[in-house]
Amino acid sequence: MNALLQRYGPLFWMLTAALFAVMVVRVFFFTPVEATMGPVQKVFYLHLPAAISTFLACTVVFIASIGYLWQRRQFWDDLALAAAKVAVLLCSIVLISGMVWAREAWGTWWTWSPRLTFSLLLWLLYAVYLIIRPAIEPKQRRALVAAVYGIIAFIDVPLVYLSVRLMVDVHPVDVQLAPAMRTTLWISFVPVVLACVGLIAMGTLALRRSAPASVPQASAAGPASWPQVSLSMKSGGVT
Repeated sequence: MNALLQRYGPLFWMLTAALFAVMVVRVFFFTPVEATMGPVQKVFYLHLPAAISTFLACTVVFIASIGYLWQRRQFWDDLALAAAKVAVLLCSIVLISGMVWAREAWGTWWTWSPRLTFSLLLWLLYAVYLIIRPAIEPKQRRALVAAVYGIIAFIDVPLVYLSVRLMVDVHPVDVQLAPAMRTTLWISFVPVVLACVGLIAMGTLALRRSAPASVPQASAAGPASWPQVSLSMKSGGVT
């Protein structure tokens, strides 16, 4: 993975940036303004892809946590940590963009509806995941506790998704979009998901690089690199 990222990483981010530019142009210049909400509705083209990408990042934490419990490999813990950081970032975007939309749609920045409450809980769960890790020592115990926590925290992901379907909520279950709006939405998914995957990969690689190299233990006789010195009495000399 290291070699692939070094070779194709710059190209990947150039492509992602170009697709973000296409997304912005499409949203503001080629997508009609929604009749009821007006221009503020355009935040939806970032809000929904960021929400789905948050679920993706949380799923990576969940899978990597299972992987660590199964194999006890440091790679899985690094992957889970990198994905948790991306999950918090994307969930922050979801909450902020949702508040902007709520202010226009409901006349308030925040309401304790089931979906908003579970979304805030999701952010808190993964923020706490990042906060408590440094306090746990040694490293193996930290990875073990984080893996168990990462599996339990994932329970909130289906609760966020199903909340509007199982409970009374002001948040819309489905959003009706004109054909041009649907096209813009699908285009918007591409750069956001790519950024999510790229950030997780880069974060994992950075953690792998920063891991201290293992130092060979010296034997009781001393390190293997010490010169071997033999003493013998030959004509009063030392060899």
